Amino acid sequence: MTDTTVFAEERLPGGGHLSFVLKRGQQVRFTDLEGGANLSLMLFNANEKSERLNLPDTLKCQHTAKLTRGHCLYSDMGRVLAAITEDTCGWSDSIGGVLNAAEVEEKYGVGRYQELRNGFFRNGTDNLLVEMGKWGLELSDLTMPLNLFSRVDVGADGSLTFVEGNSRAGDHIELYAPMDTLFIVTALQHPMDPAGQYAPRPLQLTFSRADESVAEHCRTSRPENQRGFINTHRLFA
Repeated sequence: MTDTTVFAEERLPGGGHLSFVLKRGQQVRFTDLEGGANLSLMLFNANEKSERLNLPDTLKCQHTAKLTRGHCLYSDMGRVLAAITEDTCGWSDSIGGVLNAAEVEEKYGVGRYQELRNGFFRNGTDNLLVEMGKWGLELSDLTMPLNLFSRVDVGADGSLTFVEGNSRAGDHIELYAPMDTLFIVTALQHPMDPAGQYAPRPLQLTFSRADESVAEHCRTSRPENQRGFINTHRLFA
């Protein structure tokens, strides 16, 4: 019988940041608790951190910019860092990136710790760097993150449009790790979110064990993904 035991749960508050290693054969479910959440995500090979998420390769080899259930998240070595096994909101953004401190102040105004304490206005760049530093990573290792739960449409003229309401309360995205993968995450509003008030939404994280069969539909969705899983399995041969 396959062991699918839930072994940990954690609530990530809006504005919060977190890092963890998802070991081979484990999965994590991110749940939008209130609707309108955005989770910026970076991935690294936990055992060789020079290998990390490569979004251009991820999009190119799967011929899509709409990342959702059945897609894989590739490293720059052609291996699968994570597979999207479940996704009830149907789209995650690979274009928007995160804001830095100056951009947050320009968009939302001054929100200093001195007045607001733990409610101060955080930014994606600093949040990610804080977590990266815990694993010996620095500014030169900061790359474009994937924004889970958010959707950005591209018009025929190349214009970008943020789609409001893409994720509702209770929507979830589940990622399976076919290798030991370091996750760096922060829960902040998407840079293109038109809301003028700083109000990032919380998420629930649920960790469980899983058999690799949960990602079979990801592995077989494209010939490129079959090769990606072969490249990944060679690490453990």
